[in-house]
Amino acid sequence: MDAEILLFIEYLAVERKYSTHTVTAYHKDLQQFQQYLAEHYNSIPVSEITHQQIRSWLAQLLADGVKATSVNRKISTLKSFFKHLKRVGRVLGNPMGKVQAPKKPKQLPVFVEKTKIAALTDTIMPEEGDNYISTRNRLVIELLYGTGMRLSELIHLKEEDIDFYNGTLKVLGKRNKERIIPITKPLLKLIKDYCFLKLENDEKNLYLLSNKGKKMYPKLVYNIVKGNLSLVTTLKKRSPHVLRHSFATHLLENGADLNAIKELLGHANLAATQVYTHNTIERLKDVHKKSHPKS
Repeated sequence: MDAEILLFIEYLAVERKYSTHTVTAYHKDLQQFQQYLAEHYNSIPVSEITHQQIRSWLAQLLADGVKATSVNRKISTLKSFFKHLKRVGRVLGNPMGKVQAPKKPKQLPVFVEKTKIAALTDTIMPEEGDNYISTRNRLVIELLYGTGMRLSELIHLKEEDIDFYNGTLKVLGKRNKERIIPITKPLLKLIKDYCFLKLENDEKNLYLLSNKGKKMYPKLVYNIVKGNLSLVTTLKKRSPHVLRHSFATHLLENGADLNAIKELLGHANLAATQVYTHNTIERLKDVHKKSHPKS
């Protein structure tokens, strides 16, 4: 099965141009499945794998306490894997046709309330003469909340992606899909202020840099966001994605069109964006319950 896995991983990286993070996740899932087959079925050829063996692996994962969301991701990996193997003639049938994904509990996107976002921006606002790090940290927060961009998009933002004249940012999203995001005048001013403090570097015009002038890494962004959000909220989840969720939720609450939010977030379909409507409905229910005389 090693040859088939390597063939598939090469296909994802070279032909589909998936991100390194995504390719690594697929590879890890397949290696775990291969290890299970080796322990329980003596490493049978990939052409002999049946839906029963796949189901037994998934059942084992659930029994071991693996969350349904993680199991569903592994199912998605196997579906793509066998679909590709069938296309290139390595297998005749697809055993995933008889495999169903376990139901996962519906989870609404976690977001920070508007008043706390306002308090956050006041808390991290650098004073006159402040240094590079605090200005960059504030810009990280403001970009994530002000544009709704993803962590990977933030890290790879380049100087030429910023259009000062039109007040927009060009973002390279998933599957190398570009989108244009408008930015507010205060955020544009902060971007300009940061330009004067930016460290010298050789990182191919990357805009946001580490404390040593190198490419920012995900853990650094996580620490910046988590540390600042801890000052204004008690939410357990305090990741960069929470600011993306907050961006979308606040736009929707203020009457933004759902299709427009979809384009700003870079979602492939509207279904991914519609999850934010549930947050709004839940908040309306809460207001109704607290305010209506007969509630």
